[in-house]
Amino acid sequence: MNYYMKKNWKKIALASSFGLICEGMYVILQLILMQSFNAAINLDFREFLLWTAAEAGGYMLYLTLAAIGGIMEARTIRVMNNQVRHDLYLSLLHKTHAAYHSQDTGEYISWLTTNIKQIEHLAWTPFFSCIQQVGLIVWCILALFSLHWLMLAAGLVSAAVMLIVPKLFQKRMERLGETCAAAEAQGVSKLKDLLSGFDVLRAFGHADRFLDQGDTVSDQMEKSNCRRSGTQSSISCFTGFFSIFLQIFQQVVTVALTFQGKIILGAMASASNLTAGIVNGLRTIANHRMSMASAKPYFKNITVHNVEARNSPLEDIAPVSNAITIENLNFQYGERPILQSLSLQFQKGGKYALTGPSGCGKSTLLKLLLGWLSDYSGVIRFDDTDARNFTPEQLQQQMSYIEQDVFLFNSTIRDNITLGETFTDEQMEKALRDSALEGDLSFMPDGLDTIVGEEGGNLSGGQKQRVAIARALIHNRSILLVDEGTSALDQKNADIVEKSLLANQELTLILVSHHLTPERKEQFTQVYELQPASPHLQSA
Repeated sequence: MNYYMKKNWKKIALASSFGLICEGMYVILQLILMQSFNAAINLDFREFLLWTAAEAGGYMLYLTLAAIGGIMEARTIRVMNNQVRHDLYLSLLHKTHAAYHSQDTGEYISWLTTNIKQIEHLAWTPFFSCIQQVGLIVWCILALFSLHWLMLAAGLVSAAVMLIVPKLFQKRMERLGETCAAAEAQGVSKLKDLLSGFDVLRAFGHADRFLDQGDTVSDQMEKSNCRRSGTQSSISCFTGFFSIFLQIFQQVVTVALTFQGKIILGAMASASNLTAGIVNGLRTIANHRMSMASAKPYFKNITVHNVEARNSPLEDIAPVSNAITIENLNFQYGERPILQSLSLQFQKGGKYALTGPSGCGKSTLLKLLLGWLSDYSGVIRFDDTDARNFTPEQLQQQMSYIEQDVFLFNSTIRDNITLGETFTDEQMEKALRDSALEGDLSFMPDGLDTIVGEEGGNLSGGQKQRVAIARALIHNRSILLVDEGTSALDQKNADIVEKSLLANQELTLILVSHHLTPERKEQFTQVYELQPASPHLQSA
């Protein structure tokens, strides 16, 4: 939290200055009210009207400054919220493939939505309020001192008490904040799972389960939040008792000084307000400190800041000039072995197929080549260099990947192919032709600018795969990894795509397939058949 405060101190200072001036105006208005009340006691109607007019003008200025300060505060909070989200994006990018997929997408969505709103509610807004309250306290102290030093002394005693009390509860509020953050993230993940299974439950007549589970998740999320809010309310009530006692004490001091003739009679009209400004200001700060303490857990997901991420550009690595070699490769998920003592080689420009039953490690092998999985034994070499010497980003500089379950962004076909990069018309036409997508575009309402819908919902499975193939081809990597990338295509379009890939002499192709006919096997340089959890690898 402090990182963002320091980073935006100029914006915070500018926005807070209006709040500080506003609090100063409030105190000045209390002093004006004293004079107005004193004029009324002295039956000086003309002076009363003058002070009342000054009070009206002061309130107009106060409200104007408050509006400007509110706008600037909102803009500053917007900037800080965006910075927090940006750093969360960076933190996700710095996760390994395994670490990223160890948590549900719903939890990440919770970080970027619910957690940000909690940070705004528990940290940013209370922080600005604290600054204003500090200003109010200082202004009130000066005003009380201008009346009499005993009034200031009473105010400072009040301040000391109100500063000590909240420290007794700070750690407890931090623990409650951590519990609440964890419950919200878990709840969002469960809600995402429940909503994803909506059609299944309704189709099998289990609407009651949908309602029961939804109510359970809702109550679990609200329970921790209720506990935190209730505890904070109880603590606020406890500190409120001290606040009332201190205000009564200050009121007694004010009346005593008035009876002695040491301050004007009109002081009784607003002196209690000035004292309340100190005491209530400190109580508000105390409550906000507890609120900000409970916000700390929401920042724990940020592991990288933008400044730290500004490192030197990624160093290019030389394209494979000879071969990718795998020696005695072993990999397992938890206790379950997937690949054992696997050794094979992919020559530059060669066309290779990986076959075998489900669970034998075909897709896992592609992820190992991409650098997404690192917890393996054995060696993967790109030419003569161990793959562990490269980052996943460096490895992916020369590899394209067509996944088994194609994902498309909810944007245009063009954007899903180019991913925001610029390509020539010739490059686009070749990618469309070689991916067999060219024929589909004539049936699209807006051609390449057709919106594909959420997760490509406006396209068929085959069309989604053709878009993914065009995306891989247009980026012109020297190595193409295909994980069942043509499984949704009809035979005609599958033949077009595979013929194009096999004809590219510069392209190293590694394709995963469950079944290959003898005719198709002959088109590949080598077909490797993997066996489940077996140290043997047969060459077909």
